[in-house]
Amino acid sequence: MSRSLSSDYGAFMEKFTLLPHSSSHELPLTSLTFAVKDIFDVEGYVTGFGNPDWARTHSAATTTAPAVLSMLKAGATCVGKTVMDEMAYSINGENVHYGTPRNPCAADRVPGGSSSGSAVAVGASLADFSLGTDTGGSVRVPASYCGIYGFRPSHDLVSTSGVTPMAQSFDTVGWFARDPVILKKVGKVLLQLRDDNPATLGQLIVAQDCFDLVNIPPRQLKDVLTTSVEKLYGSKIIQYTNLGEFVESKLPNLKVFMNNNVKADKDNIPSLAALSTAMRLLQRHEFKKNHGEWVESVKPSLGPGISERVWEAVRSTDDNVDVCRLLRGELRAALADLLGDFGILAMPTVPGPPPELQTDPTKLESFRAKAFSLLSVSGVSGLCQASIPLGTYEGLPVAVSLVAKHGSDGFLLSFVETLHKALILS
Repeated sequence: MSRSLSSDYGAFMEKFTLLPHSSSHELPLTSLTFAVKDIFDVEGYVTGFGNPDWARTHSAATTTAPAVLSMLKAGATCVGKTVMDEMAYSINGENVHYGTPRNPCAADRVPGGSSSGSAVAVGASLADFSLGTDTGGSVRVPASYCGIYGFRPSHDLVSTSGVTPMAQSFDTVGWFARDPVILKKVGKVLLQLRDDNPATLGQLIVAQDCFDLVNIPPRQLKDVLTTSVEKLYGSKIIQYTNLGEFVESKLPNLKVFMNNNVKADKDNIPSLAALSTAMRLLQRHEFKKNHGEWVESVKPSLGPGISERVWEAVRSTDDNVDVCRLLRGELRAALADLLGDFGILAMPTVPGPPPELQTDPTKLESFRAKAFSLLSVSGVSGLCQASIPLGTYEGLPVAVSLVAKHGSDGFLLSFVETLHKALILS
């Protein structure tokens, strides 16, 4: 094991080498390198959680997280830990203490967070794949911003043991890759998939209202996707839906969070905004239970935006927390009925290309609100979601997302691989 500091693209907290647990050439991840977000325990290293005060007040890990171990046992080599947003409480990827990893697609734009360094390490070809975590969007967002593939698995399917919790009702171990072949290889190991029998797509359901939120022309996302799917399966397989209306009709408890004075328009889907409100309320509640005592005791130095969110969580109450938990079950059941075993929901990952670095948080509020409306669908339901890069618009990376039924991760990974071939030819 060797250890050194690295500043390559600002992606790494520490560079070190953890060799595979076996030298067999038949292992699924042999010869591949990977990086891990500084939220995973690695024996002998302090898990820094993106904040120097956290690192200062915690000891080195005595064991390594199972997700990391599984990569090593599958033949991959770990090349280091990556920078992340403080306490995993942002989707921007800007860290005032350790620096902001440089977006390899657009140096003047944020890389996305909180798994910023992990995404940049892959996007800049510093590693073949990387591990991150996704609670509110922390794999999907940086994957979109950095022009790479990102996968958020079905909630509870990949062990989060040895991972510093943010909010357990939403925490997942996700991963990044530059191509869908490696994305699937890593997924097969983490998800312990025993076979490879991809099912034929039953239906692609396009969330039309969600695409209307995006601030770029629809041909850059929706039309590229639907044209590729038509090439593979024909046009009859594609259906369109108003996801906001569907969610509102299927979730009776959502009315607690609905603002009846807000109407649907190009900047707002009321039911998804309400879903986002519920998601963030439960996240604050669980963050407080996990870290409130430490925050109040240590009073850590936190960057702008993150400081306000952390203290808002620490001072939050338990109002409507039980309703939020009910919504999780309602939404998962409703989407399972909509998608069936072989259906996929298509929607934007985020509302548009990555924002500029150091943008005034108040100017980002509308963008963030729309982003969390989109991200809350998989976040609350616990369904699996893949973010797929679709090139650039005006020189900036853009992406679309595909969502499948809880537990259909293998099916979704196989479909992403199949779709990639059609996208290359389009």
